[in-house]
Amino acid sequence: MKPSEFRRQGHNLIDWLADYYENIEALPVQPKTKPGDVKALLPKSAPDQPEPFDKIIDDLDRVVLPNVTHWQHPHFYGYFPSNSLGAGVLGDLVSTGLGVLGLSWQSSPAVTEVEEVVADWFRQMVGLSRGWFGVINDTASTSTLVPCFARVRRSPAIPWR
Repeated sequence: MKPSEFRRQGHNLIDWLADYYENIEALPVQPKTKPGDVKALLPKSAPDQPEPFDKIIDDLDRVVLPNVTHWQHPHFYGYFPSNSLGAGVLGDLVSTGLGVLGLSWQSSPAVTEVEEVVADWFRQMVGLSRGWFGVINDTASTSTLVPCFARVRRSPAIPWR
């Protein structure tokens, strides 16, 4: 996709999402989809050529939107809140668009140092001591697993080698 097409379709997709959020209350929280309904709407084999992006947006309206649970619906009370405030969606767009990974400082100094500053802001906001530090984990599973390793390492019953 050339940058000019990316720009045009990006605007179309942002408009599509903004329309979705403006009209989400009119949608049912959960679809009446039965197993196999979505598969029946899709081609049996992959296309030989790429589809125009406009067709992909049409598929969002025809296939995805009517068959998805709307987690952002004001009457959705299941699981946990998802993170799709407009600012978060745009932040995710930038993160994905830049395609950088914060594996270490060398892989992306800006990502690493912004994360350290934001974690410190959080420390200050909740009144933790200056001795507290941390990192932002990618999922709840990871953030649960990290302290488990720290606990195992400090356990006198399990020597760390």
